[in-house]
Amino acid sequence: MRKTQQPTINDVARESGVSKKTVSRVINQSPLLNEETRQKVQNVIAELGYVPNPQARALALRRNFLIGLVHDNPNAQTVLSVQSGILEALRGTDFELVVRPVNRGSPTMLEDIRAFLERQRLFGVVLLPPISENDALAKLCDSIGCRYVRMGSAALDDDQHMVASNDREAVREAVSYLIEMGHRRIGLVAGPHGFRSAHERRLGFEDALREADITVPRSYFTDGTYRFNSGQQAGERLLDLLPRPTAIFCSNDEMAAGVLHIARQRGLDVPGDLSIVGFDDTTIASHIWPPLTTVRWPIASMAHSAALKLVSADEGTSAREPSMFLSTLIRRASASPPKNGAA
Repeated sequence: MRKTQQPTINDVARESGVSKKTVSRVINQSPLLNEETRQKVQNVIAELGYVPNPQARALALRRNFLIGLVHDNPNAQTVLSVQSGILEALRGTDFELVVRPVNRGSPTMLEDIRAFLERQRLFGVVLLPPISENDALAKLCDSIGCRYVRMGSAALDDDQHMVASNDREAVREAVSYLIEMGHRRIGLVAGPHGFRSAHERRLGFEDALREADITVPRSYFTDGTYRFNSGQQAGERLLDLLPRPTAIFCSNDEMAAGVLHIARQRGLDVPGDLSIVGFDDTTIASHIWPPLTTVRWPIASMAHSAALKLVSADEGTSAREPSMFLSTLIRRASASPPKNGAA
């Protein structure tokens, strides 16, 4: 007895009275179809028991159904949030996520990434800061025909190849909030050199001081690495100052948690003796005590949009995904007016 042949995409197209491309669009959940056509094709797929073959599709496209995430980011929570956003975008599709950490300080970084992209034959790649800020990497992706989207704290590319946030404006708002409460001696724990996010957030800090006609000593500025221990080290330096700051803005939540740890270790009341504001609104911000006033960085939403830009690129719909995401100030208990009105 002959084995019944599995239905093909041609069978679905013939029974539905549409083209193979239309069937493909239904399979790929393209928004370009009207609901009537989509439902008709889906009904035929169900009746025939047709199962799309990702391997065959990959062979035809000369691409695997893989979305890459390439990063060199010291903050594990940021990477996890990005992964979460991408995976949500890929839910219900044939796409899978491949994560590749790299060393941006390596002289062979570009060659290593090229080898990875060519070996995996990725459908597209999301580039996370700070390597997303490398124009040579974007050109490399273009040169080998690999779709890419760059994530960043400022516009880095055209809308098709970018998702960004308004870090500078968001930090200016956060520091202005401290100023409105009466703080004048405000310290900064900046991010690491070479990160556009660190640069944008520092500019936002300086904007707020300049608009309020406030000048603070250079000793109130210190750098961190976006890690908890660097926040502790920054806290030690800033809280040794005389007079010490009445408020400190930290360029991410992990460093803010480090500063808070040192403040409590020294017997300081937060926010009575010292107000602390972070950036990201990661889980740590609401889990520490007091809960952290911070800037909510919509990193997962940015990653979600980046992934959708990639998987919808063939249908010409990637431009419909937003490219700019606004960060917002989340007011919690770690910030208050300075004690006794002292600025």
